[in-house]
Amino acid sequence: MSLRTIMCVVGSKVGDADLKIAIDLCAQNDSHLSVLVILMASPPPIGDYASTISDAWLEERQHDLKKLEKRTGVITQLLEQAGISASVESEYAEFVWAAEEIGRHGRYSDLTFVGPEVLKSADLRSKVVEGALFESGRPLLISPSGTVPTLTPKHVLLAWDSRVESARAVREAMGMLIKADDVHVTLVDPDVSSNGPEPGADVGAYLARHGVKAIVDRLPSGGDTVANVLNQHAVDISADLIVMGGYGHSRLRERVFGGVTKSMIDAPKFPILMAR
Repeated sequence: MSLRTIMCVVGSKVGDADLKIAIDLCAQNDSHLSVLVILMASPPPIGDYASTISDAWLEERQHDLKKLEKRTGVITQLLEQAGISASVESEYAEFVWAAEEIGRHGRYSDLTFVGPEVLKSADLRSKVVEGALFESGRPLLISPSGTVPTLTPKHVLLAWDSRVESARAVREAMGMLIKADDVHVTLVDPDVSSNGPEPGADVGAYLARHGVKAIVDRLPSGGDTVANVLNQHAVDISADLIVMGGYGHSRLRERVFGGVTKSMIDAPKFPILMAR
């Protein structure tokens, strides 16, 4: 796909590191940068003390709006100095609706970028990931601290489990996969019932017809977590990017029992392109 517009979500209480990375990413790829500055509002007071603290709550909201306006102005100036095509919008979102607001803005971008600043904030990370994956219909590019994201990776690890989420991730990343030097289609403890008698052969052949230099790697977990196996294999192949589907299981199930998606998002080691 052509990544003509990249969205970067910036919180009111985080630094500018994500924004600077996104600026570099857009400059390298001649993409438009769409910045969403978001501040999540505190919930309104309820219960017996609501009447006595409502004035303080309203004052807090007014203070928040001024803070959001100031932050948006600073970012606008930073973008003007960057010399790229860019636009800025702001949202004062109720916490429970923040993901929907982020997703609504994300529909008008080709990709949502999440950098180290957002990853450090548990609440903001949760809302940005949820909004991008479940509300925007667009992929998510995660870049943890110490990594350099790229839209032209040379060595790619494609995490494959035959689910529809993996297929969508392949579709979203196809342009990158075609240009890569090699793509390691990686299956961990593949299930023959869902992957066929030769797990990975079907997707390998499909990718090859697109001109992708695909290598199928079937790996045993050996009792380790799938996330750890994927991260170690990414080290072994010197991966620039991991491509994977997100939330093959329900969000509630992953929240309660854990899962590959949650593990990869909570503690990413490599840049990850994720789609659902």
